[in-house]
Amino acid sequence: MNPDFWQGKRVLITGHTGFKGAWLALWLQSMGAKVTGYALPAPTSPSLFALANIKKHLKHVEGDIRNLTKFTAVMQIAQPDIVFHMAAQSLVRYSYENPVDTFATNVMGTVNVLEAVRQTSSVKATVIVTSDKCYENREQMWGYRETDAMGGFDPYSSSKGCAELVTASYRASFMSPVNDASHSKAIASVRAGNVIGGGDWAKDRLIPDILKSLKDQEKIILRNPNAIRPWQHVLEPLSGYLLLAEKMVENGTKFSEGWNFGPNDSDAKSVAWMTQTLLANWARVSGQVASYQVENAHLHEANTLTLDCTKARTKLQWHPKWDAETAIEKIIDWQQAYLTGQDMRTFTLGQIEEYKQLTSEKNLNITNKVATTAQDNALSIAH
Repeated sequence: MNPDFWQGKRVLITGHTGFKGAWLALWLQSMGAKVTGYALPAPTSPSLFALANIKKHLKHVEGDIRNLTKFTAVMQIAQPDIVFHMAAQSLVRYSYENPVDTFATNVMGTVNVLEAVRQTSSVKATVIVTSDKCYENREQMWGYRETDAMGGFDPYSSSKGCAELVTASYRASFMSPVNDASHSKAIASVRAGNVIGGGDWAKDRLIPDILKSLKDQEKIILRNPNAIRPWQHVLEPLSGYLLLAEKMVENGTKFSEGWNFGPNDSDAKSVAWMTQTLLANWARVSGQVASYQVENAHLHEANTLTLDCTKARTKLQWHPKWDAETAIEKIIDWQQAYLTGQDMRTFTLGQIEEYKQLTSEKNLNITNKVATTAQDNALSIAH
């Protein structure tokens, strides 16, 4: 990823008040992008959006993604170069209680974004963020590939599979790579793993629920301790989204496809492992020792779900940097900073910078390795 690419770029994010969207907005702000955000008010209080004072540093528009007229008007005013669609109903358990709202937001919301993109001439690249749960889950032990069938048992997962189909339909019908010269708009969908990080207070998510229980000194309850998920720090998939957007702007519709951005296979961990590791790290910094209890889950959730990210690794040269244990350490550090009253915009930007430095060092190592190999080959030929 090239930070200089983003200097002065006009970027629109839907869902920038949410956990993942706030991290993306902050990262883009740090690189000098001109960001417009379109979203409902922050879904939790506290929120990273408020704590990092993100509103002050972008053009903030409150609106429902289901309102096509309003969103199209915002797009026409913002005239973005790049669009990241992250606004969504993102909780599995909530989707059982509110299936109509879930489908309306995740399916028709995606339709509205793509329709507005189609009508906005400035847009060069659009990244539609769905979920690893968009795949038809067969409880297989190997990772799902981008060519696997869409599906979903629960309303949330099904709605994300539908969003993928909508994206594919718009790409084929109106912005096909075959007719690249006629529209010059690249559209890709991205599917991340179980994203974790500091500043997440969403209900019915493992890490936020545990941290809340620790803070309130309540029992920690696990519904499905043996469930295996592809855990990753929020900066991991975001780095992939940013890299992909760069590639789409620079190469037209060559990268207009679906993409997985998940962790290494070794970071597909059980809920129990994640909980034990988090509690050990919490005890390290706070001295508070805690344990968990198991309650039988009443709602269907997949037991095994992992992603095959070979495509992103080979075609984009994207690779994860922080493993699951490191991600948990970063979360605990973030939580301690928050609880001790530190400036959370500065602290969060510090974690972004730390990740960026690691990315730069890795790219430099790869460049040096390639250069050394080329030099060795030249010497071999010369002799």
